[in-house]
Amino acid sequence: MDNLSTKARQASATPWIKGLLTACGLGLLLLLGQNLALSSEAAKVVPPPASDEQVSGAEHSATAVFAGGCFWGVQGVFQHVRGVTDVVSGYAGGGRDTARYDRVSEGDTGHAESVQITYDPKQITYGKLLQIFFSVAHDPTELNRQGPDSGTQYRSAIFPANDMQRKIAQAYIGQIDKSKVFGKPLATRIETFHGFYPAEAYHQNFLTRNPSYPYIVVNDLPKIDDLKRLFPSLYGAQPVLTKVASR
Repeated sequence: MDNLSTKARQASATPWIKGLLTACGLGLLLLLGQNLALSSEAAKVVPPPASDEQVSGAEHSATAVFAGGCFWGVQGVFQHVRGVTDVVSGYAGGGRDTARYDRVSEGDTGHAESVQITYDPKQITYGKLLQIFFSVAHDPTELNRQGPDSGTQYRSAIFPANDMQRKIAQAYIGQIDKSKVFGKPLATRIETFHGFYPAEAYHQNFLTRNPSYPYIVVNDLPKIDDLKRLFPSLYGAQPVLTKVASR
């Protein structure tokens, strides 16, 4: 269902209409066809990481790149996390020349819909971001799909920026698998980071700008409620909206 026809992709339309036709909102067609019967991936209570980053007094900003299905919802979740200063929807895993939605949607670019999170390590650690990622932002046991969206571009993946992040992510995946909290192994991949490319402007802050969009209502707004319920001390009512330059 995620593979939109070439005719539809090439149709003459404004960027906004293209966004509705070709973005992860393509799952909207499934939702409408099933009378909105689908629901958000169920949140899980995941134990905190046994090992986490050690923060020095000089550190005040760091970045993390995660992929967990449609970037609208993942961006929306982390925009409500205290200590996060920016979240950008984009693409990671492939090359610069294919980092645009009409190509990524083909599923053969190596890219995954991703978010780049800028955060203050003094307020929230990398491990805590991972805990939210595994618990609330998506279902990490799904292989190459999330909710109504399927394809490698919707895979669960972590793109560590350095050895510290890689070690924490590897250890945490092992810890969660050992705990059997999900009842089956995580499908999350740890991949080499080759660069992050911001998505088109119409994808940015999509959840906040379109709270009544059916795909958002069914798949993503429940994640915001889960964040508030499971991580009340980390929940921020006012989302941090990105000001990433339009492409």
